[in-house]
Amino acid sequence: MPKTIAVIGAGLGGLTTANLLADRGHKVTIFESYARPGGYTAGFRRQGYYFESGTLSFESSGVFEKLMADLGLAGRLPLVRMRMRLVSPRFDFMMDSWSALKEALCAAFPEDRAGIDGYLGRLEPVIAAMRPLAIRPLPTQFSGLARVKAILPYAVAGPRFVLSKRRVKGMTVDELAAGYFRPGTPVFRFFTGLGYPKMEVSTQAGMFLVMEEDYWHVRDGMQRWADLLADRFRERGGDLRLSAPVERILTSGGAAVGVVSKGERFAADAVVSGCDYKKTLLSLLDDPSIVPEAQRRKIREASVSEGIFTVYLGLRMSGPELLSKMKSHSVAFMPLDRDVDPDDAKAADHFDKDGFSLYSPSLVNPELAPEGRSSLMIQSVCPGHWQDDWRRGDPGAYRALKARVRDRLVARAEAVVPGLGAAVEFADAATPLTYERYTGNTDGATSGWSWNPRKPFYKGGAFAAAVTTPVRNLWIGSSWAGQIGGIPSAIGAGYLVARKIGR
Repeated sequence: MPKTIAVIGAGLGGLTTANLLADRGHKVTIFESYARPGGYTAGFRRQGYYFESGTLSFESSGVFEKLMADLGLAGRLPLVRMRMRLVSPRFDFMMDSWSALKEALCAAFPEDRAGIDGYLGRLEPVIAAMRPLAIRPLPTQFSGLARVKAILPYAVAGPRFVLSKRRVKGMTVDELAAGYFRPGTPVFRFFTGLGYPKMEVSTQAGMFLVMEEDYWHVRDGMQRWADLLADRFRERGGDLRLSAPVERILTSGGAAVGVVSKGERFAADAVVSGCDYKKTLLSLLDDPSIVPEAQRRKIREASVSEGIFTVYLGLRMSGPELLSKMKSHSVAFMPLDRDVDPDDAKAADHFDKDGFSLYSPSLVNPELAPEGRSSLMIQSVCPGHWQDDWRRGDPGAYRALKARVRDRLVARAEAVVPGLGAAVEFADAATPLTYERYTGNTDGATSGWSWNPRKPFYKGGAFAAAVTTPVRNLWIGSSWAGQIGGIPSAIGAGYLVARKIGR
């Protein structure tokens, strides 16, 4: 029997969930607080330049292809392989194969060759076990007999993966690196600085695998993906309400029964949160006591993934000239000369010493910048509450701090793009506070919950996931449904919620 469903948020998780529920005959309304769909995977244009809001790329092309095929959108969104160039004073190479990584690191740190072989040797069995599953859809994307068939490869590869992972289970990259390198050395900083801080070793192994085989940019920009899903949802009779934030989730008898948006009550048989888990359970419920205090405390205290500072630049520089300097559309710069504590919000010199990445949307697609011009984004992971919470209470001080960090990152990026500063004709920036304001993610979290295995929210480690909540008929249809977030997690949650709600 058709149900009335309210979906909070038009990120990829919310859009996936809403489309699948609409296909099952339900009456679905999405409430999106911002003026366009996409969430963290939105994009925008300024002075003719297109920029990604935050998310630049994604892995698991099999998950993507299955979703687009199921929605009748196959072939509508061309992808471009991400090719990451890694640069430091010690090395400069393309991270496009395992052998290229080993050769470059051994050449850069010949005195640590044995340690490099040892560290990578611990990752190799995990990567080998993951490789057969890397580009497959998720079993949750199937139903019936097809789901049984989709599970079989995981069942076959599962024991090998479990055995390979056992030697590094629950271990952070810092802990593994300390067994092979002296802390404070450049090679130690390399292994502990690539990816999320203090991430689990097996997760870093997966990162190396996708960087080699299965990491993708959307050629026309992430916003195009969100728009395709939004248009398709509307075509199926769905109601997408933009600039319509949800103020409260209505409950009765321990169950979600609707939402309030812009002062209007909207009754629903089920509510799907495609947004921040913490805000959903701690701020939006009309009756907070419906969640036991012990659970509320766990949610409050749970750590989220790190925030990011992003610089958006429009350049008086042609695409060929920018490419001649960057050598790829994606570059990671790792200085490796000083220790960086990602949790030290008081470190005034954080952006003087931390690494950063460069990405040019216009090198992926020249149509994303005016003719004869190019675009560039600079991103640096940072503490969410850096420098007294980014001077949150003082607008003037906040803007000054934001501009100072922006200019510092532009100056440092000249190590990769000489003459960058003189070529800038448009500049803007986003702090973790910016992302929190536009996406609702606590502290501007870039990928849901923390990737540190010492700070889990879900039991079961990195691959744990749950779409249920302590409130009946309130579901999580976003990357917050998994301990390790990201686009594949958001899509998988959408399928699982749609199946559980049923017809």
